[in-house]
Formats: sequence, structure tokens, C-alpha cells
Amino acid sequence: MQNIEANAILYFVLQDAQSLATELNDKTALANWSKIATKLKAAANEKLWDASSGLYFDNETTTMHPQDGNAWAIKANLTQSTAQAEQVSNALKSRWGKYGAPAPEAGKTVSPFISGFELQGHYLANKPNSALDLIRLEWGFMLNDPRMTQSTFIEGYSTDGSLHYAPYTNDARVSHAHGWSTGPTYALTAYAAGIQLTGAGGSTWVIAPQAGNLTFVDAGFETAKGKFSTSYRGSEKGVGKFAFVTPANTTGEFVLAGARGSLVSEGGQRVKLVNGKASGLKGGSWKLRSD
Repeated sequence: MQNIEANAILYFVLQDAQSLATELNDKTALANWSKIATKLKAAANEKLWDASSGLYFDNETTTMHPQDGNAWAIKANLTQSTAQAEQVSNALKSRWGKYGAPAPEAGKTVSPFISGFELQGHYLANKPNSALDLIRLEWGFMLNDPRMTQSTFIEGYSTDGSLHYAPYTNDARVSHAHGWSTGPTYALTAYAAGIQLTGAGGSTWVIAPQAGNLTFVDAGFETAKGKFSTSYRGSEKGVGKFAFVTPANTTGEFVLAGARGSLVSEGGQRVKLVNGKASGLKGGSWKLRSD
């Protein structure tokens, strides 16, 4: 039986396998993984895509459209076009209730764990405001509701807001300090702040912020290579100020839709943006300047 979540995750793993085969110069494995991935993507879209709803079916024996499989379809790039990814993003958003995004594959459930992947899906579909709206709705509920700790996130709860998690018969079993429910931490760092490591330890990187309707963003972390950070300040005209820092002896690229002007390094090097992009950047401190 086909299952959209399992196949999307397998497709994601096959992409990583191809990257590993490329690094190891294993041409036989590369060709094998590529062939399997191509067939898998075609079959999943042929058998499980429901154009009328803009979502994938869970499997071939049901009309249910799961949250997990659809979020993973975008994350894994199982969708066949940007338009299809946007369609899935919009359809997922249309199902939100008063307390968050439903996970019908688990009954009348809101799963912050799976919603964390939905956040990534909205960003990957170029819908940052949808991701931010879901954070404010679902994680806002968890932080503000007096029945919770107002400092940690719960494992799951009911779509009606009651603190019952359908997969468990015993409510006392539900964790109220659940690490798997902290999806916004990664989503905001990788997409709102735009810090994405593409090589080991950040040897290569992409800075691709999607601030959406946020007026400011400050984020950063360190790896063995050094410090990565971004700083964004919005303005009424869109992008106000943006700066980022990456470690020395690393290289990367910058992507910011709609941005114009140039990136200027601490040492005075100027790289002009082309369609909001710049590549071949050396690690260091950079600021966005309008020309």
C-alpha cells in the first residue's frame, strides 16, 4: 500500500543518498538512487495526488488528506512544481481551526511535532506569512493557555482545545515539555533568518531570509567553523537593513527575493545583486546596500 508520508521521507533520503554518492564519486550508486527517486516521485503524484483538494491522499485506500504527508511532500520536493507546492500550502492553511493545524491521520488531533514540518512547508512554498500565522495561532495557544506551563510546549492536544491527545488513552502520559514540539526554533532560524548550512559544519552556506511580516529578525549560532548570524530590520518600503556574518574560510550565496543593490563586505568589497541573488561570496561580515 502506498503512503504519502513514507514515500516523501524516502524521497528525501534518496536525495541525500545522491549527494553522498556524488561526494564519494560513486557513479553506480548515484545512478541507482536517481533512478529510484525519479520513479518514486512520478508514482506518488500519479497515485496519491488529489487535484480537486490540492492535497495528497494518505494512501490508495482512503480519501483522507494527512498533515504529515502533505507537509513532507513540500519539504522533500515531492511536489512537481512551485505552483503545486503553493497549492498544498494554501490547502493546509484553509483547514486550520481555532487552536491550530489539524492532523487528521491521528484523529481529532493537533500535533505540534508535525506542525513544525508544516511550518517548513509554508516557507519552502514561499508563504512566510502563512508560517508566521501558524506560529502565532498554534504556539501562541500553547504559550498563553492557563492550563499549560506558559513556558513549554505540549506533545499534542485535541482540535477542540481540550488537553487530550488522541493517540494516547491516558492523558497523564502526554508530555508538557516536549522537544519535538519546538519546530519554530528551526523554521525561524533557517527560513525567517535564512541561515542554511549546505556543507559540513557550514563550509558552504546559503543566506536566504524570508522575514514575511516580521519587522525585525536577529538570529545566530556557532559551529566548529565559527559564527553565523543575520540581522534584519524592515521598513515601509520593504527591506530596510540587512546584514549577516559567516565564518572565514567558508563560501556561500545570498538570496532575497525583491532585493536590489549590492552586498558590501567589511573590507569594502562590493557584489551587485542580480535578481536578488549573489553567489561566490567569501565568509565574513556583509551588509545590504541600495545602489
